Amino acid sequence: MKDETVLYHSINGVAHITLNRPDQINAFNIDMRDSLFQTLELFRDDTESKVAIISGAGERGFCAGADLTEFGTAPSQVIARTVRWERDLWGLFLDIQKPLIAKLHGYVIGSGVEIAALCDIRIAADTSIFRMPEVALGMIPAAGGTQTLRNLVGLDRAMEMIMTNRVVKAREAIKIRLVDRVVSEDILDSSAEVIAGGLTKIEPKLLASIKSSVRRGLDLGLERGIQHEKRNSYHIAQNN
Repeated sequence: MKDETVLYHSINGVAHITLNRPDQINAFNIDMRDSLFQTLELFRDDTESKVAIISGAGERGFCAGADLTEFGTAPSQVIARTVRWERDLWGLFLDIQKPLIAKLHGYVIGSGVEIAALCDIRIAADTSIFRMPEVALGMIPAAGGTQTLRNLVGLDRAMEMIMTNRVVKAREAIKIRLVDRVVSEDILDSSAEVIAGGLTKIEPKLLASIKSSVRRGLDLGLERGIQHEKRNSYHIAQNN
């Protein structure tokens, strides 16, 4: 699939989804939102692709956040953001039953952090820099960041990151569980491929069941979450 703002190709069961505005450090605009929505639908329905790696084109970073120049073309920031919500891109992330790996490098800002947080596994280069700048713009995160960031790093750290707009470097990101693995930049690609390749060898229905058990458990509470896990386990056993 060819697209100006999002690229898609798949090989050996691994789909590669690339944010492709490198001159703008892959700043997230409406075109990219629409293209990413369509690309995620393509991955969801692609029977040959068992796992996806999401990355950003260019050397400067994964995603520099929302494209602020786009806000200036709308009557207000509120209207600009409303346009972004017309398609439930973030809900689509959560609905996909296949594993999503975020491959992060350079600047991972605002929407970039939120996209990564909606993935299942986050691997980052040791040069990565994370920041949530919305408060400096008089806004709050609007791509699920107040929820997903809290789930990753805990309530206190999420509050502090969002309220202070401070820089979090890769070494700290792994300590606070913002990312799952940190590797040197020269082996970032190969490290992500190894993880993805391992996942392609696992039965897709089993991976889907694991995602359902873990994610739905966040909303169900411990007791009901365990019951949901047991149902999933029974269903997998019955179909093996």
